[in-house]
Amino acid sequence: MRFVFSFLMLAAVPAAGLAQSRPADLTGTWEAESPDGPVTIIVRPDSSASFGEEIVRWRVAADTVYLAIGGEWLAYNFALRGATLTLSGGDLEEPIDLEKLGPPTPRPEGVPVPPDPGTPPAPGGSAGR
Repeated sequence: MRFVFSFLMLAAVPAAGLAQSRPADLTGTWEAESPDGPVTIIVRPDSSASFGEEIVRWRVAADTVYLAIGGEWLAYNFALRGATLTLSGGDLEEPIDLEKLGPPTPRPEGVPVPPDPGTPPAPGGSAGR
């Protein structure tokens, strides 16, 4: 299941090499290939991201994207090159590439953005509350 959440991170990460004053716009619909077939991740500007039926909260700091899962922040490194987002670290055994397919779809009506577990740790720190 963590493999699935790892894909979500791609959602909201600023690109290394872009203007450091603002993060890259990672909102959109992304797709990656997994051993079980294509995986679609939707990253929204309201700080929610979806993978299948799962909805999580995301944040970006420097070259790290954080996903709030189970009341804790999980941290992943990222690199954005054009329409390709590469995620690594966290619970991923190897880096994964996601391709941007287009804009995000709206969050389903009546489905809230998950609660914020607090401030994520500084990049390079351990994720937690």
